[in-house]
Amino acid sequence: MTTSRFVSIAYRLLRLAIGAVISAIAVIVFEVPAQIAPGGISGIAIILNHLVSALPIGLMILIGNIPIQLIAFRFLGGWKVVAATIFTVVLYSLLIDIMTPWFNGYMMSHDRLLNAIFGGIIGGIGGGIVLAAGGTLGGTSTLGRILQKRYGTPLSSSTLYTDGFVVLGAGLVFGWEGALYAMVTLYVAAATTDYVLEGPSVIRTSVIITDHPRELADAITSRMGRGVTSWAGTGMYTNQPRTVLYVTMARSQVNELRRIVRHVDPAAFMVVGQGHVAYGHGFREAPVNETDDED
Repeated sequence: MTTSRFVSIAYRLLRLAIGAVISAIAVIVFEVPAQIAPGGISGIAIILNHLVSALPIGLMILIGNIPIQLIAFRFLGGWKVVAATIFTVVLYSLLIDIMTPWFNGYMMSHDRLLNAIFGGIIGGIGGGIVLAAGGTLGGTSTLGRILQKRYGTPLSSSTLYTDGFVVLGAGLVFGWEGALYAMVTLYVAAATTDYVLEGPSVIRTSVIITDHPRELADAITSRMGRGVTSWAGTGMYTNQPRTVLYVTMARSQVNELRRIVRHVDPAAFMVVGQGHVAYGHGFREAPVNETDDED
């Protein structure tokens, strides 16, 4: 093994470990004390621990993931696909049981809503770090990938079904208010994970339909320093040929684009859209796929 690959694998394992630690803290400090079970194997473990306190949450998460990872090994492509997840799940489960006595039921806040929100934020940060490193926390996320590959079930649908049953169980055990708090945590965690993976929404895109494409493109390129892509179009109402321009820019450049379009072609039609991140010249460098290291 070369030094560079060893460093790459070590860095990846470190990121997986950091994500597992953060996710475990979210469960111990925010979710368990506030009786919030936000879906997945972790949610099931929290419910069972509430019913039978002798059942350790981490151990139940680990046991619940064993059949899922065995199925994943069979249907998702073998060891390379599940190795990072197995490492993360084992560490995550151990950390929950090891750290629980340290915190001794400590609650960051006695406000259940705050626990639901910040449990989702902290858990989403941990989950996002794990996903960015090429792993998962197992459970329903792995099950969703299996259902998608085996039966073509969309990930959003499978997650909705599995987490929905867990939230229903939380409502039966912790009360329907508890189910609502669990849904808050699920939503906040998903939004936070997306933010960690994709970053803030810092770019804007614009589609401009104009009769003066050359002049407008030159002005955008010279004054904003942004590239412009064009293609031919036809106005379906007037049946007249038009040119469509596409521009990607920083959020701070939207007003400058509006001024340029208004000055060059006041009759132009312009739509401004929102994006999370752009890769390529003038923007971010495209990230390397974590699984490439194992090929």
